[in-house]
Amino acid sequence: MGQVRLDADLVRALLLDQHPDLADLELQLVDGGWDNQQWRLGQELAVRLPRSERAPALLLSEQTWLPLLAERLPLPTPVPVRIGQPSSLFEHTWTIARWVDGEPADREPITHAGSAEVLAAFLGALHHPAPADAPVNPSRAVPMAEPQDSVDAWFEVIAGHDDAGAARAVWEAAVAAPASESAPVWLHGDLHPANVVVRHGRLAGVIDFGDMCSGDPATDLSAAWILLPAGTANRFLDAYGLADDATVTRARGWAVMRALNLIGIGQNGRHGLPGGKPTWEPAGYAALQRALEMP
Repeated sequence: MGQVRLDADLVRALLLDQHPDLADLELQLVDGGWDNQQWRLGQELAVRLPRSERAPALLLSEQTWLPLLAERLPLPTPVPVRIGQPSSLFEHTWTIARWVDGEPADREPITHAGSAEVLAAFLGALHHPAPADAPVNPSRAVPMAEPQDSVDAWFEVIAGHDDAGAARAVWEAAVAAPASESAPVWLHGDLHPANVVVRHGRLAGVIDFGDMCSGDPATDLSAAWILLPAGTANRFLDAYGLADDATVTRARGWAVMRALNLIGIGQNGRHGLPGGKPTWEPAGYAALQRALEMP
């Protein structure tokens, strides 16, 4: 993947080749992204090209399933409207999707408390039983105990921090909590600040559905602490209305794990390491603090 130059000239050539009616629209490179590079196309569309080894499979999952789910979701999502086919210009699938307007929450955090009900409505609409052929994600839709081999590495990023012991206690309580006995539901699977957009402090859209899968809703409910302002997690859980105590305990564990991942990736960015995202470290510490403050 690294040998292909992903630039505006390639995007323009792909559009001319496969979607010439869109080829004259303005192209604007979008900063950010992990597995995909994105350009805004005109005012209402975006072009996404995979740039990691796993990205084509993630795009294919999004192309297959998001159009079926988006109709019932109460927030804007990057629904694919055109599919780019592998060709001599670019050997992988690519997507033209709806543009979701707003700023990523790692740059403009959610500050409006009413976003608790907005997020609860979104997840309530998403968390329906998933079909047997729904994607299975090996890192998002697994029992809490399965990632144990990597736990120590997660906690190294906050070694010596005052909250390290409390964070580990929340994780251990989540592992010990009863597992979900309900049928697997649809999950976004990757709700963190760079995957939602904000306008005027309010949650305004959810993006990047490449990790969508079926599993335990606790994975997504961790967003109560990862995304929302301090003190609003209970308001979110009341509005969601379907999470028992064990589910909430597992969700807080996922929140701690996701916060540590954000901190680690942010630290890499601060040190100039490949794949690092400097804005993720403060977002991760804020999320960790919120997860630990809930009684």
